[in-house]
This record gives sequence, C-alpha cells and structure tokens, in this order.
Amino acid sequence: MLLIAVAALTLEATSLLQNYFTREGLKEEAQARASGQLEATRLQIVDATHQAEAAVRNTIWIARWCLNYLDSLPLVASRLVEDNPTVMGSTVALVPNYSRRRPLYAPYAYRLADTIAMKSLATQEYNYPTQPWFTRPLELDRGFWSEPYLDTGGGDIVMTTYSIPIKDLHGKQAAVLTADISLKWLAELIGSSQVYPNSLEVVVSRDGRVLISNPDGDITIKTLDEVAAIVDDTPSFARLVAEMRADHSGSIQIEDDGKLNHVFYAPVEQTGWSMAIVVPDDEIYGSMRRVRLIERLLQLLGLGMLIMILRITAKNQMKYHKMNEKKERMESELRIGRDIQMSMIPNTFPPFPERDEIDLAACLIPAKEVGGDLYDFFIRDNKLFFCIGDVSGKGVPASLVMAVTRSLFRSISAHEKSPQRIVTMMNEAMAEMNENNMFVTFFLGILDLETGHMRYCNAGHNPPLILSDRLRTLDVVPNLPLGVICQMAFQEQETDMLYNDTLLLYTDGLNEAVNSKDEEFTMERVEAAFQKHCSANEHLETMKEAVSSFVGNAPQSDDLTMLFIHYMNDTQPYASERHLILHNDIQQIPQLASFVETIAAEMKIEQNMAMGLNLALEEAVTNVILYAYPPGSDGLVDIEAIMRKGQLDFIITDSGVPFDPTQKPEVDITASLDERPIGGLGIHLVRQLMDSVSYRREDGKNILTLIKMI
Repeated sequence: MLLIAVAALTLEATSLLQNYFTREGLKEEAQARASGQLEATRLQIVDATHQAEAAVRNTIWIARWCLNYLDSLPLVASRLVEDNPTVMGSTVALVPNYSRRRPLYAPYAYRLADTIAMKSLATQEYNYPTQPWFTRPLELDRGFWSEPYLDTGGGDIVMTTYSIPIKDLHGKQAAVLTADISLKWLAELIGSSQVYPNSLEVVVSRDGRVLISNPDGDITIKTLDEVAAIVDDTPSFARLVAEMRADHSGSIQIEDDGKLNHVFYAPVEQTGWSMAIVVPDDEIYGSMRRVRLIERLLQLLGLGMLIMILRITAKNQMKYHKMNEKKERMESELRIGRDIQMSMIPNTFPPFPERDEIDLAACLIPAKEVGGDLYDFFIRDNKLFFCIGDVSGKGVPASLVMAVTRSLFRSISAHEKSPQRIVTMMNEAMAEMNENNMFVTFFLGILDLETGHMRYCNAGHNPPLILSDRLRTLDVVPNLPLGVICQMAFQEQETDMLYNDTLLLYTDGLNEAVNSKDEEFTMERVEAAFQKHCSANEHLETMKEAVSSFVGNAPQSDDLTMLFIHYMNDTQPYASERHLILHNDIQQIPQLASFVETIAAEMKIEQNMAMGLNLALEEAVTNVILYAYPPGSDGLVDIEAIMRKGQLDFIITDSGVPFDPTQKPEVDITASLDERPIGGLGIHLVRQLMDSVSYRREDGKNILTLIKMI
C-alpha cells in the first residue's frame, strides 16, 4: 500500500509538472507564432508604405517643375499611378489661391478596372482643402501618413494616404502630392494570416481606429470606445490601448463575454499604426486540457496495473533473488577468468631489462570480461619468438580458444625454429578439434637479435607496420587463418630490421575502433600516430591516447591488442656513405657513372644491376638539372649514397622549385606513340629499376629517395 501511495503521489506530481511545462511550452509557441505573424504582416505593410513613399519622393521634382504648367499636373498624377502598382490613386492639390487662374485645383488620377481614370477633387462636396491628407503635411512641413478613412467623393474606398508638401522655386508652399493605398490588400492580409483557426488579427491607427477584416475580406473600422464596450475586462483593455499607443510590443490577457483571450501586439514603423493578434485561450490550451483528461484516465489504469504487478512481483521475489545470486557468481567467475587470461600473457614491461638490443611494449584490452585476442613472446637461442592473434567471436568461447592457441604456440615453438612449421603444426592441431567452426587470425615472427634478420609467417592477420627510414606496411602473404582446414600450406617470408626500427603488430580492434558517430579509427589515423621514432612504451601510450581521444565515451566494440617491437642493436652500422655534388650543368652527368661504379665495386654488385642503378640515377638527376632551377641560374644537386647490409639508398637533394615526380601517373607503354602523352617515361623507368621511390619536401628542399635491395 505504501508503494501504491508513493506511486500515486509521484504520478500526480509528474502530471502537474508535465502540465506546467506543457503550458509554458504552448505559451512560448503561441508567443513565437504570433510574433512571427506580426513581423510578417509588419514587413508587408512597411514594404507597401516604402514603395508609396518612394513613388511620391521620386515625383516631387517633376511636380515642382509643372507648377508653372498647371495643365501638366494631371499627367504627373496619372504617371505616378501608372508606374507604381501599389498606388491606387494620386493627386497634385494646389494650395488655395496659389494660382490666380485656378484658385482651387486638384486633378485626381485613380485606377478604374485596367485603365487610369481622372476626376477633380476641387468640388464643393469634397472640399479638399479641409481634408487631413491636405492640411497635415502643410502644417508639419514634411511627409504624413493619414489615418485609414473612407474617401467618399475621391477614391470611394477605404484607404490611407501618404502626402508630402511641394514648395516652388521661391520656397513657398504650393501644393500637396499624394499617393493613396487601398486598404483592401490589408484586409486580405490580416484576414488570411491566422495564427490559430479562430484567431483574429487587427490593426489600430494612431487616433484609435481599429481595422478588423471580416471573412469576406472587407474592412470594418471601429473606434476604441466601440471595442471597449464589447470587452468585459476594462482595466486590461485600457492597459492594452496605452501600450499600443506608446508603440510598445508584448502580450496581455483580456476577457470577452466571460472567455479569456490572449492579445499579442507590436508597432508598425512610419505609419504610427500598431498590430494585434487576438487568440482565444481555448485555441492555445484546449488540446492540452483534452490530453490532461486522457492522462488522468491512464493514470488510474496505470495504478491498477501497478497493483497487479506488485502482487506478481511479490510472488516472484524469491525466484529473482536466486537468479541474482547466480548472476553474481557468474560475474565473479568471469572476473576470475579475466585474471587467469591476463596472467597467461606477458604483462611485465620492460620484459628483458638485461638486454639492450630489444625493447617491447604491449597491451590487451578485452571488449567484455574476457576476450579472444592474444599476444606472446619469449627469447630462445638469442632469437625473439613473438606472435599476435585474434579469435573469431567474443566472450568465454573465444577466451578458451585464445588459451589453447597461446599454449600451442609456446609448446611447439619451444623446440621448433621455423615460423612456417610452427604455424602449420598449430593449424593441424586446431583444425582437428574445431567442432564449433571458430578460427584464429595469427601472425608469428622470429627475430634474430644479433643480425636483425626476421622470418615470419602470416595466417590471415592484419599486416604489421614497420617504422624505419619511412613508415611502410610489411609485405605479407595472407594465407588462411588457423583452424579453418587441415593440411593448409603456409608460406614463410623474411626481411631485415635495422637499428632503431619499430614493428607494430595489432588486431582489428585498433583500426576498426568506432566513436559515437559510428566512424572507424582507420589505418590512416593509425599511421599518423605511428610516425615518430621513440621507445616502445612511448609508441604504445601515444597510440592508446590517439584511440581514446577518437573513441571518446563510445562503448568498446572489439578487443584491442597492440605489440610494439623496437630493435636497438647498433652493432651493424652502415657500411659506408658517399657524396657527389653536381652543378645544374648537363655536362656533369658523366660523373655519375664513376660514382656508381665505385659503389658497385665496394658492395660487390654485379654488372647488370650496376648498369640499371646508373641508368635510374642518371634519369632522376638529369630531371633535376634540367627543370629544378630557372634557366641561367646556378644550383646544386646533392647525391648521397648510403650502403647498408643488403640495401643501397640514393638520396637526391636540390633547392629548386617544388616538384614531386612520384605524382606522375603510370605510363601506358602499350599505347601507340600517337596516343601516348609527352613525358613520364623517365620516372616510369626509375620505378622499374628501383625497389622504392619516395619524395618529400623539407626545409625548402626537394628530397627524392631511391632504394634498391641488394
């Protein structure tokens, strides 16, 4: 009963709170909709008034000129109406007795169907000198917008007039030029722009005339006293009138016939008018009240269901309690399993503090309590045996396969030194007992710590990255993962690691780590974070920080494992280095032949390869001599040869204009001479003769590196 009472109070409090915020939201929405509609109406009114004012001002000069030619004044009014679609009528009304010949003269041009008609306002019935549109601008000596009025005897419609005094060349007030705007468009405007179905939009003039549009689009003009007699809430109405006459904007509540209305108001510049939108309270909050009633019924239904749920919950409480205990035991066992799994892999770094030639750092971060990634390494016979793997699947099954894989690696590699044979034997053992069709992507390597020679075998795993003089992906034969089929033939490969080289082995949890936008980390970001030569642990922390910053608070989607191997044996330095510096003179090219011949003899390179090296170097250097420097200027070309064990590097440096020859597209040598574009054969030849061609721009210099494996 206590729970039911608390639930009832909570539901009621929630309902009241929701009602409050809903009411505030609807109020803000009504305010925004009304403000938007008032602003739209205001802009249209201002646009129409601007056009009328501009039309009058643009006609003043010709009207002043025509004061000496009174017979031309009708043409002035007619032309103003004809050229301005927003203007319904216009007159040039002379000041009484300004002209002796015509004491009263006011030719009026107005639209009649599709033509411009003319009439005179200088009649006894109309008496234009007494009209406000004539007297007020003369009194103010400036432009004036009249109050809305029914122009009987003139335009014979409800209109407003903009009039401006005209002075003759002697500065004497001579006439008044007008532009009449029919308020028919205003009736259509305020009649069609309903914020709510039953809302009403009105315009109040400066002297208190209220313009209301009826459903037929006609305008009804009432005084404020007539409107006040209809409205019950006189104090609020008086406050509204004062606010609107003061050109203020805002909202107020007014009662009319016992019903509450919300009035939103805002001024209209230039005309002195003010607009208001009247919205009945039911229009804003009616739907909320209906929802409130339905909500009450649903609350009662919810309380009834709560009573039933509590009865069922009481009966099953003991059962859930027992399930909770089982869950806690399972989680405890998983934590123990995680600890056991993590204890199976090396987790003390540096692992070989007594060795100076190798530095390692690694991490394994499971996505769940236990995972299917693994890495391992040990030293035997002065060789580093290392591996990394990723088991298909997640959770406990993957962790068991991971344990088996790691045990097989340790047991087989303890007496076997061929990566191909180790991987083959592991595959046979795992494929025979693979009843659940789980497999392992696996990479195994054996690094001779004395020479830097590395033999490796890949089984469907991601190719490692190696950071040497440049960052590159280790060339691997994919092969199939472990455990797929028996008697799989795995291919072994080999390479050499040099002093300060770093090898990165990783699982796809690194490059496929996703952030909250479901974007992957990608290999481009991995390579960007793996550029600087530093210790293995610094590499590991840099990569972990890059991944963590990218992923943010997104949940980890896959196990993440990284192993960095930093080779630091510097007992095998470069055999030698040689330099050749040439001027940008094509006559110096023959010096390259003797330069390459000396290097070939020192490295014992066979003649055919030496000829190819000379040809590639000659193509690259010739290109620099001919195009790097402006014609007539003197420049240098620095050729550096670095002779390593099994590798020869040529580094060509110049200070000429930036140019990257590696960006040239491959030449289609199968195309005919007519179809083949000019150029590109030189870099094509260099690519064919060398194993690697790379370019960089550094400190204002072009640096082209050609590498040949000997």
